Amino acid sequence: DTVPPQVVPGADSSSRQLCFAWGPAEVLVCETLFGRAGGSRSRADAAARVLTVSVAGTEVGAPSSSRVFVVRRDQDIYIQTLRKLFNESHGIFMGLQRSEEELAGKSRKAQLVQVSKNYRSVIRACMEDMHQAAVSTRDAALQAQYSTQVSILSAMELIWNLCEILFIEAATAGPLLLRLLDWVRLHVCDVDSMVREVLSSESPSKHKLFWNVVDVFVLQGRMDEARHLLSKEASANPTSMNMYKILDDLMKKMPVPSLSNTQTLTELELKWQHWHEECQRYLQDGTFASNPHMESICKILLGDEDAILEKKELMTTWYHFLVTRLLYSHPTVKPMELRFYAQSSMDLFLGGESSPEPLDLILMAAFEFEMHQVIKECSIVLSNWWFVAHLTDLLDHCKLLQSHNLYFGSNMREFLLLEYASGLFSHHSLWQLGVDYFDHCPEFGRVYLELHIERIPLSTEHKALKVLRICEQRQMQEQVRSICKIMAMKALRNNRLGSALSWSIRAKDAAFATLISDRFLKDYCERGYFSDLDLIDNLGPSMLLSDRLTFLGKYREFHRLYGEKRFPEAARLLLTLMTAHIAPCSFWMTLLTDALPLLEQKEVIFSAEQTYELMRCLEDLTAGNPDKQKFQDDIETTKVEMLRLALARNLARVIVKEGTVEGS
Repeated sequence: DTVPPQVVPGADSSSRQLCFAWGPAEVLVCETLFGRAGGSRSRADAAARVLTVSVAGTEVGAPSSSRVFVVRRDQDIYIQTLRKLFNESHGIFMGLQRSEEELAGKSRKAQLVQVSKNYRSVIRACMEDMHQAAVSTRDAALQAQYSTQVSILSAMELIWNLCEILFIEAATAGPLLLRLLDWVRLHVCDVDSMVREVLSSESPSKHKLFWNVVDVFVLQGRMDEARHLLSKEASANPTSMNMYKILDDLMKKMPVPSLSNTQTLTELELKWQHWHEECQRYLQDGTFASNPHMESICKILLGDEDAILEKKELMTTWYHFLVTRLLYSHPTVKPMELRFYAQSSMDLFLGGESSPEPLDLILMAAFEFEMHQVIKECSIVLSNWWFVAHLTDLLDHCKLLQSHNLYFGSNMREFLLLEYASGLFSHHSLWQLGVDYFDHCPEFGRVYLELHIERIPLSTEHKALKVLRICEQRQMQEQVRSICKIMAMKALRNNRLGSALSWSIRAKDAAFATLISDRFLKDYCERGYFSDLDLIDNLGPSMLLSDRLTFLGKYREFHRLYGEKRFPEAARLLLTLMTAHIAPCSFWMTLLTDALPLLEQKEVIFSAEQTYELMRCLEDLTAGNPDKQKFQDDIETTKVEMLRLALARNLARVIVKEGTVEGS
């Protein structure tokens, strides 16, 4: 099939070349500075200039402007009034996947028919909402859009209902005609306003459209309503009473199929044959010759195709003509015979005056039981994947598509569900529905989910946590790490160190945790206090992710012990931090400075051995650091001298104390 070209409004493709990049559900189209006929710039230069186009759509640093266009392939998901269709059908879809497969025979068929009716009720509810929106809006463009959507939804329900009758319910000869009559009555609504107008008038039998309404009732097999109207005509015109009684009796006695098994098809055909002969006899006797309207009705009862086609304007569609024709000429039609009657009915009704519309071709494919053709035509004609995805899934549950696999490895059901779910992922909130559809695509669903979930814009932490939970539930470890790293980097750029550290721990990213720990320590050196104390105090086993994070947690524990005046424990922990070599060299002076208050306590805190260790650390810092310049300024020199003095005094006090203890 030839696909019509898509014109991007506002894009100047005649004078400029356009470049594009494919997305999962969108295409990004950019205007380049490379002309259509060539130009002085090279293609590489033009491509480079394209990269300077900003998101706002204006080229940076160039006198002429370029624009960026986002071309969506599935615009329907952005229509607010269709949200009900997507959300409520998702619940029906999930219920169908969880349904009991053990149900067999009539129970299973009844369940699947009910699912089909649930889908149709959602379509109809959405159609009514759309119609109400079209009536209430004053915007002409919006009204046209809503009216178009109402027409599309109406066609979708029409097709779905026919597929339900022929494929899902698989109605047999007899009940099949009753289902088709219900189908026509439900969907051919063009005459409803005329019926209301006649019935609401003071004298219906005198109304100019009275006989049109009677004909409509007869054409749709609504005999009780037709007889009721004819009784009004008989009361108003006593001269026609005899003809009325005969016609009323014929209409009353007309054999119709039954949904119950009270009569066989053979019995029905015999009754119908006798009734048909009786109608024929009255017509030939000229019983209705004086009343053309009643004569025309009698001809319709006999299945006269010419008489039925005279009411073409009242039927409006060829499939209405088909059902009326079957009702009065072949009421016991079998499903496999429908294709012949359908084709001839369409040919007779259109009469070469017009060619079939796409909807006609879809319905014809259904009457021919070519369900794959129905799905193909709907995929081409309809504006989104919702219809074909859900219908195909239902047909697959009916075991009607088991033998149809696509050449690239997936079956038709999965292919269409993948396409539909991919479209949902381009929406800012409907993507959550798409996750469940991917979950029920056993072959490629997980791969698609992994690719799409990485492209969800993580605009808030709440959304990121939602995406993360989805990934964790499905053991998608690579995506979990990716999301955590992205959120950690965002938090770090916004100087939210606590959040950044939390995300990096969740990602189990040791290198990034080390980087953030260094930022915490740097901030501490500059401010003199830690931010996000709750997080650091409750690191638990997570601090083992990296040496620097371990140091951060233990250093914060040192401050807590010092604040609680547990000086011996604080001293041991401080010395451990220095001798274990997990503290960064740049932080050693800070650690030694933290030891000063402990060295100056009235009670001796550090033992002689611990004091020697502190002295060694100080000498290593001053002698082994390649950047000795830092110790040349007055402040650093003063710190070093104060530390040496405090260490010497503490050593003297320890020796005196330990000697006294030994002497005693």
